[in-house]
Amino acid sequence: MKITTLIFDWGDTIMRDLKLPGPMKDWDQVEWVPGAKRMLEIVNSKFTCCIATSASHSNTNEMISALKRVGANAYFQHFLSSADLGYSKPDPEFFKGITKALGTDPGECITIGNLYKKDITPAKQAGLTTIWFNENREKGNFPDADHIITEWKELPAILDL
Repeated sequence: MKITTLIFDWGDTIMRDLKLPGPMKDWDQVEWVPGAKRMLEIVNSKFTCCIATSASHSNTNEMISALKRVGANAYFQHFLSSADLGYSKPDPEFFKGITKALGTDPGECITIGNLYKKDITPAKQAGLTTIWFNENREKGNFPDADHIITEWKELPAILDL
């Protein structure tokens, strides 16, 4: 199957989770994860891009509002949260719900996230290809990650761009 859809985690994958109280849209400061904007500029024209979160402090509209603060919303065609899906990570049903909502097959999707046990393992169990954004350069054996990147500039090569 051909990959058509990229599903990105939100916090510490696209926007930095500064661990402040309340929804990110209300924080005094918000920021991109370094390199994420440039990467999205490259992949956005070649793939359907979705951003999804199971953050308990933000629903879909609050996530979109936070993304708008840095202009990140422009790079995504779909926005989903656990409130929409009825499941939260690390339940594989979260990822199955995303593919169902998008009307696509899991085999046509790559999920990209920064937390191995919360983003990568359940996505793999749901049948998606996985790319672990291992910015912290954790060491060990990570069999559920189809690819591991430590910087966003590595992603286009994996996607043959």
